[in-house]
Amino acid sequence: MDRTRMLLKASVIFAAVGVIMGSHMAGAGSPSLSPIHAHILVVGWLSLFAFGIFYRVFTISKTSKLANVQTWTAVFGSIGLTLGMYLHYFEPGPIPDLVYLLFYIIGGTILAVSFFIFAFIVFMFQEEVTEN
Repeated sequence: MDRTRMLLKASVIFAAVGVIMGSHMAGAGSPSLSPIHAHILVVGWLSLFAFGIFYRVFTISKTSKLANVQTWTAVFGSIGLTLGMYLHYFEPGPIPDLVYLLFYIIGGTILAVSFFIFAFIVFMFQEEVTEN
C-alpha cells in the first residue's frame, strides 16, 4: 500500500467537499454548515495531507503495520467523524438520532486513535524521523 498516495488522494477529496460546502454557504448566506465545513477542511484535508507528507519525507518502512493501521484509521476516522457530524446535525432520514450520534462518536474515536498512533510513530521511529 502506498500510504502517501492514499492519504493525499483522500485529502484532495476532503478539500473538494470543503470547497463545495464553503461555496454553498457563501451563496446561501447561511453559516449552518460551518462546524462540519471546518472539520472537513481541518481533519480531512489538512491532517490527512500532513500525514501523507510525513510518510513521504521521512523513511518509515512501507511494511510497517503500525503505520498502515495509522493510515487506515486516519482515513476511516475522518470519514466517520465528518459524515457522522453531518448526519447528527441534519438527521436526513427516519433513522433514530442515536445511530447518527454513534457514527459521529465512533468516527471521532477512531480518528483520535489514529492521532495517538501517529504521535507514537513520530517518537518510536526517531532515527528515521530526521532530515537527510
